[in-house]
Amino acid sequence: MDIRRLQILLHLSRLGSMREVADELAITTSTVSQQIATLAREAGATLIEPDGRRVRLTPAGRRLAEHAVTILAAVEAARLDLDPSAEPAGTLRVAGFATAVRRSLLPVTADLAARHPNVRIHIHEYEPAEALTLLAADDIDLALTYEYNLAPAPVDSTIEATPLWSTAWSLGVPHPTTATAGDSPALFERFRDHDWIVNSRSTADERVVRTIASMAGYQPRVTHQVDSLDLVQDLIVAGFGVGLLPADQPTKPGVRLLPVANPHVTLRAYAVVRRGRANWPPLALVLRLLNAHRPPTSG
Repeated sequence: MDIRRLQILLHLSRLGSMREVADELAITTSTVSQQIATLAREAGATLIEPDGRRVRLTPAGRRLAEHAVTILAAVEAARLDLDPSAEPAGTLRVAGFATAVRRSLLPVTADLAARHPNVRIHIHEYEPAEALTLLAADDIDLALTYEYNLAPAPVDSTIEATPLWSTAWSLGVPHPTTATAGDSPALFERFRDHDWIVNSRSTADERVVRTIASMAGYQPRVTHQVDSLDLVQDLIVAGFGVGLLPADQPTKPGVRLLPVANPHVTLRAYAVVRRGRANWPPLALVLRLLNAHRPPTSG
């Protein structure tokens, strides 16, 4: 089977549209159709079927796509292994959330500048879903992402994730308050009638809030969505509601953090790469440095 056709099949499994695949690969829609048809003949199976105005992979197509991930990763690894001792050089494109950039990436940049001047890093701030989309499209080389223990990210066989650190999160409430720490459902019950503040660019923390609130027997009133933890604190001080905040970060006057337990809430950060790419010398170097500079874990 032709590797290029397997790549087209993987793109089609992700995008669900021959036109979008053609646009992404800078080829014609008819070329996409012809290559998929040829691949189907080679495989001896129907690989796609109509899905409204789009297409989706058949069970056979999905199985072949799973094999394609492994095949393409092996080809990429073999290419990189031809010169594994090469001095790292090139531009590494990184997308990640702000805390990971500050906590994990910036500490290694001084080492890179001093000891590996031929490795350059381009940094883009994105939430996990945005960063993973860029990674899948090969627009970046490394994604710094996170998930919560109560809102885990879906499993994706096309990527490899390396744990970086984890930290406990608490409930941020106005200070002073009469509420005290306790089991999560009991704690959330005390704020049943409050508005809730969640992330505007990710649904992960909202999923956590809704999960614990459901344990307390109610649907939280999610009213405010913002993209800054500093702004979350400002809204809490101004009386706009309550929201989750990292337990290891300083708070502003007027904000109190109440520990969340049973279940606890933990954010877990990862360095994520496409399968088969981790041996590329600049990326391998940065992954090693990220691991060596891992900060103490809390939570």
